[in-house]
Amino acid sequence: MAKQEKTYRPKARVPKGLRDVAAPLVRAEARMIARIREVYERYGFDPLETSALEYADALGKFLPDEDRPNEGVFSFQDDDEQWLALRYDLTAPLARYVAEHFDALPKPFRRYQTGPVWRNEKPGPGRFRQFTQFDADTVGAPGVAADAEMCMMACDTMEALGLARGQYRLRVNNRKVLDGLLEQIGLGSDAGDRTHMTVLRSIDKFDKLGRKGVELLLGAGRKDESGDFTKGAGLAPEQIARVLDYVESGLNEASADRGFVLAGWRNVVGDSAIGREGIEELAEMDALFAAAGYGADRIEFNSWIVRGLGYYTGPVFESELLFDVKDEDGNTVRFGSVGSGGRYDGLVERFKGVKVPATGFSVGVSRLQAALEALGRVEEDAIAAPVVVLTLDAANMAGYQTMVSELRAAGMRAEMYLGGSGMRAQMKYADKRGAPVAVIEGEDERARGVVTLKDLILGAEVSREITDNAEWRQGAAAQIEVERAGLVEGVREILARHGLHSGQHRR
Repeated sequence: MAKQEKTYRPKARVPKGLRDVAAPLVRAEARMIARIREVYERYGFDPLETSALEYADALGKFLPDEDRPNEGVFSFQDDDEQWLALRYDLTAPLARYVAEHFDALPKPFRRYQTGPVWRNEKPGPGRFRQFTQFDADTVGAPGVAADAEMCMMACDTMEALGLARGQYRLRVNNRKVLDGLLEQIGLGSDAGDRTHMTVLRSIDKFDKLGRKGVELLLGAGRKDESGDFTKGAGLAPEQIARVLDYVESGLNEASADRGFVLAGWRNVVGDSAIGREGIEELAEMDALFAAAGYGADRIEFNSWIVRGLGYYTGPVFESELLFDVKDEDGNTVRFGSVGSGGRYDGLVERFKGVKVPATGFSVGVSRLQAALEALGRVEEDAIAAPVVVLTLDAANMAGYQTMVSELRAAGMRAEMYLGGSGMRAQMKYADKRGAPVAVIEGEDERARGVVTLKDLILGAEVSREITDNAEWRQGAAAQIEVERAGLVEGVREILARHGLHSGQHRR
């Protein structure tokens, strides 16, 4: 007897580090994006969409995960042997777009964009390989007034999404100040040097790892909880001490005074020209913040804000959430940074050969949405489920289609059951959809010129309290007959009973 060959069936699973997003979250994120867009539009930014795929050399090598395959990006070779990569952010594609259309664009060029980005990084809780960003950028503005505007717009965005002052803080630093610090400890001023970037990225982890963790990263290296080892910067003990002294200089109560922080940083950078330049830029931004009424309760200067991407050249900033919440297991969770940005004057220069100043801010939409949900600031789904018209007679599909069309024309969400099951299964389907009303027209109803409207919301409430058949029969109020011509009005009355208007949006 021949051996039966086993049929291969692929395993239904989402790839590691990725996720599927169901309707409630899709709608919640859409509402969030609409509010962010409203703020960005108010500041005068216009929309732009760039390709999800770029030539790998156009994206450049700026990610911190340089020890991973593909250096942090997902890439493949096209049939013409060109390397393509999924974009890892929305900024590098913008630089390519500006360079490609440079002469036709107004300068400064102000654009916003939202969409998914991909990073070939080690996934973890709340850290996905695909996530949504919402960016705004100004290209062609050399002064730090453009950076200050980004910071103020970031604050307005957080507050438009329901965060109160004191629940978030926009934290600002300047890469030039950090370059000045590293110059003072003998590392030189080459921002592209591996040791230089390792030090900066170590500082950037201070709020997560604390003094001891950063001290290890500045030295020989650190092993994390999973056993993975990260090679350190290899600094000498006295160099490590000076870096940590700088990082911790902003932890006292006086750090709420932006002027006080700048005075301390002047001592840190000493006579470093690049460091002094960074401090003067921050002083100019401070004056603009004060003039516009953005105090230290909204924007602060912070020593450990660095930003891990290698293309930043000046002011850098992060929007940090300050509140803690409990997860399902009762553990304290702090969301931390939900938006970030800074100045990147060298990205367009890679294509054009001349400096083109630029600055931008990016909201991490998915992370911020999760934080707002934990805080209870996410609105309930404003879209009710559709009215379901049951299809009990295959010969009358045109009649059912007419009913659905009438309901939709009246502004209601409605659908006709398109499966192949009987009435019991159709009612179960309507229940699973969360439908407020089921419309029933069998042969008997059609002969009498009526339709049955089953109030599924009331029915569910009544059924929870029913103990015998007599009570069930008395619960017939959940099911009424109306003239066929009164279908729309009958459904509208049931919806109004439950606080739903004809457009199926919650009041």
